[in-house]
Amino acid sequence: MHLVCSKCLGVNRITEERINEDPKCGKCGHSLLAGQVIEASEEMFHKIVSRSDLPVVVDFWASWCGPCKMMAPVFEKAAANLKTKGIFLKVNTENEQQLAAQFAIRSIPTLKLFKGNKKQDEVAGALPEGQLMQWLNKHMN
Repeated sequence: MHLVCSKCLGVNRITEERINEDPKCGKCGHSLLAGQVIEASEEMFHKIVSRSDLPVVVDFWASWCGPCKMMAPVFEKAAANLKTKGIFLKVNTENEQQLAAQFAIRSIPTLKLFKGNKKQDEVAGALPEGQLMQWLNKHMN
């Protein structure tokens, strides 16, 4: 399987059997599955979504958005709990306006889930932990 390093954007190949062994980037040594939400630029977004074999969950948000701030800790907890099942990105719609326009982000927070460089599902609005985990588990198991 292929995983993109969030630090150097190097593409790494690892076996599925070793995914639980905290794989490191062969180029820079950074952890590939740290269980943290990654703040993504447009370049990083496109590289990770197009080259990673794990599902990629993207939270489109803005710093002024109250519901976005309320959902952030829930999203971070999901990233930690599902670190070997998916990659979790945050895209600030104020900083990455072209990316937000490309995906027709009309309300925030909006979550989009990608597999194999294709959007599989999306949901708008802040979700409580139970609903978020139910939505994620539907796509990641």
